[in-house]
Amino acid sequence: MSRGGSGYDRHITIFSPEGRLFQVEYAFKAARTAGVTSIGVRGKDSVVFVTQKKVQDKLIDPSSVTRLFKITKYIGMLVTGLPADTRAIVQQTRQQAAEFRFKYGYEVPVDFLARVLADKAQVYTQHAYMRPLGVVSMLIGIDEERGPQLFKVDPAGYYVGYKATAVGVKETEAHNFLEKKFKGNPALSYEEAVTTAIAALQGVLSEEFKAADLEVGVVRDGPEGNDRAFRILSNEEVEHFLTVISERD
Repeated sequence: MSRGGSGYDRHITIFSPEGRLFQVEYAFKAARTAGVTSIGVRGKDSVVFVTQKKVQDKLIDPSSVTRLFKITKYIGMLVTGLPADTRAIVQQTRQQAAEFRFKYGYEVPVDFLARVLADKAQVYTQHAYMRPLGVVSMLIGIDEERGPQLFKVDPAGYYVGYKATAVGVKETEAHNFLEKKFKGNPALSYEEAVTTAIAALQGVLSEEFKAADLEVGVVRDGPEGNDRAFRILSNEEVEHFLTVISERD
């Protein structure tokens, strides 16, 4: 995309005559270069996100590659985009969470953490000495007052809570799929939330996944409402949900 030397492409902070920041738009495109699609779904007592597990080189150990990260015991993060930028934003997020707990004495709320990351990303669009990170992040957790929470933060510094959302190559198709599923605002159980997220990914990509091809992170209320820890499902648990989906179909 050439602008004939006008500088709109080269500078982060200069608007084009159409009111666009091309470097920020390129950051969104960079987030899609990972070639994966990620989906998040919020239920009545749980929240889940799922992404493809893709390894770029056959010589890479698959166990060393992940897009799911534990920020605190109760908050999980899924980062879609450039691997190096992923590592940087995860480090920043963990630092913010640790500083909040040290200062206030309790765990950081999900919405506060999303806002801090969005504020920092927005500042990157104002100053030429920093470039936007080529990643889009999802944060999940269960708030004591608001219940299950799902937030998405993009390179432009925009964040908002979602009932369900998607990031990546098939983002538009996934949003269309999820809008149909959430018509009427259903209150999904834990199992329904997980199967909806996995089925959405299978549907938009037209693929039958194996458990090793997926990464699934969940936060849910336990039987007594006190088990809200983030965890990544094992291959056996993912296989169970894949079986449920295949038998249902």
